[in-house]
Amino acid sequence: MGQMQVPADAYYGAQTARAIENFPISDLRFPRSFIRAMGLIKKHSAVTNTALGLLPAAISEAIQKAAQEVIEGRLDLQFPLDIFQTGSGTSTNMNANEVIANRASEIHLHQHECQRGDCQSRQRTARRETWR
Repeated sequence: MGQMQVPADAYYGAQTARAIENFPISDLRFPRSFIRAMGLIKKHSAVTNTALGLLPAAISEAIQKAAQEVIEGRLDLQFPLDIFQTGSGTSTNMNANEVIANRASEIHLHQHECQRGDCQSRQRTARRETWR
């Protein structure tokens, strides 16, 4: 599928970048209520998978925190997809997965550093500019 350029400050990744490129149909974006609902689904999926023993608690906690940021609207700019796409919603789901996974990775790394006593008050902002 080739390489994609993703803005350095983006939490979304290659799949979202491809969807932006492939579906420039309108200027309409998903409403806040829809993005909030995606965050709720992802947060409670992490809770459920942890309760079932399928997801480690530390990773679940980071996912839940990242999803909570989506629920609260703190990551709305990370959902740039056009509301009109193909019918399955794959791009929208991947957008949510990429944003939550990348933000959760930051949260998890920060928590791990704090447990080691190497806690820094600043957020990690390193981003990959080229995704495969």
